[in-house]
Amino acid sequence: MPPDDRALRQPAPLSKRERGVWLVVALTAVMMVVEIAVGYATNSMALLADGWHMATHVGALGLSGAAYVFARRFATHPAFTFGTGKVQALAGYTSALALGLVALAMVVESVERLVSPLTIDFRSSLPVAVVGLLVNLASVALLHVEEEHDEHGHGHGHGQGHGHGQRDDHNHRAALMHVIADTLTSALAIAALLAGRYLGWGWLDAVSGVVGGFVILQWGVGLARRAGQELLDVNPRPELEHDVRAALEAQGGVRVVDIHVWPLGGDALSCIVTLCGCTTLEVAPYRETLARFGFAHLTVELRAEDPA
Repeated sequence: MPPDDRALRQPAPLSKRERGVWLVVALTAVMMVVEIAVGYATNSMALLADGWHMATHVGALGLSGAAYVFARRFATHPAFTFGTGKVQALAGYTSALALGLVALAMVVESVERLVSPLTIDFRSSLPVAVVGLLVNLASVALLHVEEEHDEHGHGHGHGQGHGHGQRDDHNHRAALMHVIADTLTSALAIAALLAGRYLGWGWLDAVSGVVGGFVILQWGVGLARRAGQELLDVNPRPELEHDVRAALEAQGGVRVVDIHVWPLGGDALSCIVTLCGCTTLEVAPYRETLARFGFAHLTVELRAEDPA
């Protein structure tokens, strides 16, 4: 169940990335209908593959947009202890699975067309494929933006708020990857249709679907791996724990006995560290030492006695 709306603060405004996603959803939906209709009418597997590929991307991009809305609306809600940064990783992971399913469907359908080829109307399908490529290039341009480094404060009882940057945004990466995959399939479709029309290589239409499917599958696996690591709290920078330990123990008289660093979503990291043998139980000096690491959430536990 979603958190109680009464506890929400004023939602943040739409970001450039979110606006771009919704514009691409509209463009992709229109082109999807055109390509599927013409693909069936002309028996072009390349055009059909591109159209159905776009169909799944409409759903995936819609999911990306919904993730942005949810993350923005509930960014400051107390129910989300560490913020809503991982909503975008979850959406990215789901989109990666959809990307993989689309790729497998393309390969299967293309192999079937290789075994049982159909007559293709190259003259009618080529202009639609070209328009599809132009739409995909426009979509890539809309999504390929450098987002302003927004930070939505979320206070905690540890004396420090945090905001989730968007430099490492799996949701946006998934949306961009979907339209880049569409661009690839459109380019392959045009090449196959041209070869079929002018060289008589009709079989290349189905082969382009196989090649495109395997390339897209590889992209989807890579995206799923990266987003999954964030969802499982895999530390993206293992060397950071060593650097934190060295910075604290360089002060002398203290020893780091426990440390955990994990991602909160986007490029935000959290850190919990336990120090023993502290000559002072004032936490401020140790926080100042770690300030340069830019942790979005930091907890420092001090113990006067060293159990070792």
